[in-house]
Amino acid sequence: MRAVLTRVASASVAIGGQTVGQIGRGFLILLGISPEDTPAICRKLAEKCLSLRIFEDENGKMNCGLESVGGQVLVVSQFTLYGDTKKGRRPSFIRAAGPDHAIPLYEQFLSDCAALGYPPQHGQFGADMQVYSQNDGPVTLIIDTEEWI
Repeated sequence: MRAVLTRVASASVAIGGQTVGQIGRGFLILLGISPEDTPAICRKLAEKCLSLRIFEDENGKMNCGLESVGGQVLVVSQFTLYGDTKKGRRPSFIRAAGPDHAIPLYEQFLSDCAALGYPPQHGQFGADMQVYSQNDGPVTLIIDTEEWI
């Protein structure tokens, strides 16, 4: 799994001009799923994302987590995180999981976030979405579970 996690002052996702998810201060998580991903990896990624301490404390150090700042979470599925641009000019998405595998893991990630105390706002898997964010910092991290092996 791959997550692009951005610390935001606010973020939202819209489908067809209608806002379907919106948060204030917190994390915008763009989530990509590969065919090799499992429920166990999904849970570990949720734990890692939600436990990151990337908000500044009173001394200006990144030392505070979501709980400390009353943060929220917005999760948006994004298969293009597995886009391969090695050859040619059009990315290949062969390394992205198909819907049969990805949808259950996406839904599990949402459930895992809720179980960990952060019920996420979210987009809709496979929809054409417009994602808006007011980055804070900016602070953006790429978390790739393949690097954990």
